[in-house]
Amino acid sequence: MNDVAQAAPLQQQRRQRHEANKLAKRLHRQVGQAISDFRMIEPGDKVMVCVSGGKDSYALLDILLALRQRAPVPFDLVAVNLDQKQPGFPEHVLPEYLASRAVPYHIEQQDTYSIVKRLVPEGATLCSLCSRLRRGILYRVAGELGATKIALGHHRDDMVATLLMNMFFGGRMKGMPPKLVSDDGRHVVIRPLAYVAESDLERWAEARHFPIIPCNLCGSQANLQRAQIKQMLREWERHDPGRIDNMAAAMGRITPSHLMDRNLHPFTTLQATGVSDREGDKAFDDDCSNTGAGQPVRLVNQAAAAPTRTR
Repeated sequence: MNDVAQAAPLQQQRRQRHEANKLAKRLHRQVGQAISDFRMIEPGDKVMVCVSGGKDSYALLDILLALRQRAPVPFDLVAVNLDQKQPGFPEHVLPEYLASRAVPYHIEQQDTYSIVKRLVPEGATLCSLCSRLRRGILYRVAGELGATKIALGHHRDDMVATLLMNMFFGGRMKGMPPKLVSDDGRHVVIRPLAYVAESDLERWAEARHFPIIPCNLCGSQANLQRAQIKQMLREWERHDPGRIDNMAAAMGRITPSHLMDRNLHPFTTLQATGVSDREGDKAFDDDCSNTGAGQPVRLVNQAAAAPTRTR
């Protein structure tokens, strides 16, 4: 009995190591694939990784540090944190962690907390103003540091949630792209976690023991639209696994002729061509089930594998 009792913890440890190795391989593969698909990082780039103290930005920096060691192109990393002077913010945590990873870093101290609290009425959503202030400061810092790319820690679930927020509350089909030019036109912003599920990032944060710093600038604000959307997505995924992956894959497989944007497709000038097109009048017919529709779509490399159709 003693031998059996002693073996059980060892078996559990082996299983945990095995699962952690599988997770590490998946995360590194997905991030590497996103970088490749959208050409996020090029030879000689200096990538400014925005580190907030949350699980997503920790994971982003961690994975990029590992990928840099075996990347086919040389690039540099610099970690940047914006200390917004929130009351009780543990200022020592990030500098100590970043120093332990031997990565160059810069802590930018700006009291945006007081500005947001002063300008936003009590009970109103703080995110919009806070985000605008943070963006402007980070763009300035990127220029001062000579960064050629700004890497943010938004993941697959963030991108899908943004699409739904714009649809439900903004009346627009607009998401959060994996790569874009900044508002001021001077910087390229990248999101290397574009293919990564939030649940995997949660597990990675636990496995890597990141010193998480909770964001309490907005208090609880549990009724935020984004929080509601994320909860809805989690419910969908629990009842129908693979749905978030399907939605994320759909963002890279657009058929403009089957939407309603007259700027993307010439609806007003359409004429019969006399040429047969079996997909031309199909939206989501019953026989789609014969081709695998409704099953989880593998997200990685979907953008490259399925180009935009404009017929």
